[in-house]
Amino acid sequence: MADEDARPDAPVTSTSVLLLTLTRRIESELGEALAGLGLTVGRLGMLGHIAGVPGISFSDLARMSRITVQSAHTAVKALKTAGLVQDDTARAGAASTISLTDEGHRVLREAMGAVSGVDERLFGAEADPAQRRIGEAVRSAFAAGR
Repeated sequence: MADEDARPDAPVTSTSVLLLTLTRRIESELGEALAGLGLTVGRLGMLGHIAGVPGISFSDLARMSRITVQSAHTAVKALKTAGLVQDDTARAGAASTISLTDEGHRVLREAMGAVSGVDERLFGAEADPAQRRIGEAVRSAFAAGR
């Protein structure tokens, strides 16, 4: 008679809500870890896309980042001002090709080290057992898809 013992006002456990809660914690911890490098989680994603697709266009970068082309231009301008990317446009009106600078590669490596630290804190050997299982399940799911 478990149904009779259940509280009628008890919230239903939602996988979506639980994952959103964990996602906000991950994003907060990543934000703190990346702040010292002058990056946000979104800018880290952009650096990763640019590194993964050298010579990427603004429209492809926007599509991959799920932002508008105008937002991609704004973000790339900030990354360029910080010396992390370059726009290899040969002439005005030509399609842009964006790539990381040497400094951008260095910062990306440091940022990925920071990401590894967050992974270890949240999902590593000393983490909450439930979070360790979530980390293992996510890695396993994505490894199976390769």
